[in-house]
Amino acid sequence: YEGIAYLNVARDTRQNKWKVMGEKAVVKISQFEAVMSRWNFENKALLLQAEFQYLEGDIKSADASYRASVQSAHDHKFVQEKALALELYGTFLLENKMVAKGLQQLQIAIDTYIEWGAMKKADAVKNFTNLVTQSQNQMSTFRNEAQAS
Repeated sequence: YEGIAYLNVARDTRQNKWKVMGEKAVVKISQFEAVMSRWNFENKALLLQAEFQYLEGDIKSADASYRASVQSAHDHKFVQEKALALELYGTFLLENKMVAKGLQQLQIAIDTYIEWGAMKKADAVKNFTNLVTQSQNQMSTFRNEAQAS
């Protein structure tokens, strides 16, 4: 999970040291997948790849890797990993102006966190989605008022 943190900090700060640390985490988890257990590490490797691709600006590949991570976690019955992948995928979509699809993925993440029993985490994501929805509604109202003027 530190790899996710490194890559998020790299995206937020644009500091190369975080990118390098994140890239090392991608390599390490990919090695675990190859050598130790594809079953246990595939979804994690795909999620880190998605985060790295997003950092690199490869939106199309990142989108595919996020979806593959969600599917792998689902197939291997890692409910918590699926919830995390859905949350990060939803956030990625929001940040890339795919709001409706992002909110949809975040709602599925909320439902998956609840399935796992992580009620506080589900509430935190729900609060975030409420803020996004409020912001979208305010923007829509502002646009409508501007057009009416």
